[in-house]
Amino acid sequence: MTYTNRHAEKTFAILSEMFGAVLVTGARQVGKSTMLEHLTEGIPLLSFDDAAVISSATDAPGLFFEYNKPPVFLDEIQKAPDLFPQMKLILDRSKKKGQFFLSGSQQFEMMENVSESLSGRIGIINLLGISMREENGDVFDEPFTPTPSYFSARTETRVHKAPDKVWARIWRGSMPELLLNPKFDWSKFYGAYLRTYIERDVRQIIQATDLMKFQTFMSAAAARTGGLLNLSDMAKDVGISQPTAQSWLSVLLATNIVYLLRPYHTNLTKRAVKTPKMFFLDTGLAAYLTKWTTPDVLAGGAMSGEFFETFVVSEILKSYYNTGELDLPLYFYRDKEKNEIDLLIIKDGIAHPLEIKKTTAPNSGDISSFKLLDKLEGVRRGHGGVICFSDKLLPISGTDTSIPISYL
Repeated sequence: MTYTNRHAEKTFAILSEMFGAVLVTGARQVGKSTMLEHLTEGIPLLSFDDAAVISSATDAPGLFFEYNKPPVFLDEIQKAPDLFPQMKLILDRSKKKGQFFLSGSQQFEMMENVSESLSGRIGIINLLGISMREENGDVFDEPFTPTPSYFSARTETRVHKAPDKVWARIWRGSMPELLLNPKFDWSKFYGAYLRTYIERDVRQIIQATDLMKFQTFMSAAAARTGGLLNLSDMAKDVGISQPTAQSWLSVLLATNIVYLLRPYHTNLTKRAVKTPKMFFLDTGLAAYLTKWTTPDVLAGGAMSGEFFETFVVSEILKSYYNTGELDLPLYFYRDKEKNEIDLLIIKDGIAHPLEIKKTTAPNSGDISSFKLLDKLEGVRRGHGGVICFSDKLLPISGTDTSIPISYL
């Protein structure tokens, strides 16, 4: 398979010069190992998918790096937790940068080990699937912000795609192997992906007797992508307790299957909803779990609005994660009267409101909720708009714009 350049490569180079270790986390098969192999060519690679390598790291962690001297690339590092203290000792002694390059699923124990042993010594990249920019070979890598300066910089390299092409992309998802091999069968790929994820990742965390119910829980979550998180309803649908649903949600979060978008609220916004919205990070997997079998069926289906919003949010997330940001400036706003702003990007004290709609011609009615910001104390309203299927960047009203999806 031809290698696709990832925008996180630039961040990797920066972090390698700042820290003794760099960790690339993310869901299964998003390209973590492929990117690191490409970037660490010539550096020894040790994969903890190899039982002999795991045995060596477990039985004699103190000697492991005597025989495998850094710099070294350690793949699937979550399987070798005993090595984290050893890496700390080596980095504290040598003070060298770029000694350990790590990849792994973002599971509970691994991140605890990172926090305990390598805090201040490690840079972290959260890698998602291939973005539209990366798929198009686009070098533009600024985080999305709906400002005139951003639009001016983005115009030159953006690639416009017709709505049917976008829906094909939403349905197929962003997994590199599937996206870059058009002949691969979508259903077979995600069926195998789901089995591998549950057997290898989930089985380590929850009881084996619950694995079938966990898959049902994933389907229930996919059916709610783009909506307010309602664990009570999900628990009822699956036939589990709410504490179990909370625990299983934490598994989906830790393994980068879903993302919770924070609600914007302060002590002054007493009428604001404080429940997060839940989004699947790969729309192809969500479509497979909810049984949308073709792009056309998905585009015309009852969940098309939620899937379009999910796709837009995931693309914006990629634009931030690829620059190394982990605490993202992304929120939504909703009040108890169900007035809602789909997405708020809050930077430098300015709130940029965004609606996400599968229309080609947004109008002033689509941004009527933006006036909610004018009533919030301490909030400065900035440029905003409607992210949609329009083919041109056009003014709607004041500082609000019709934003083609190609500008993401």
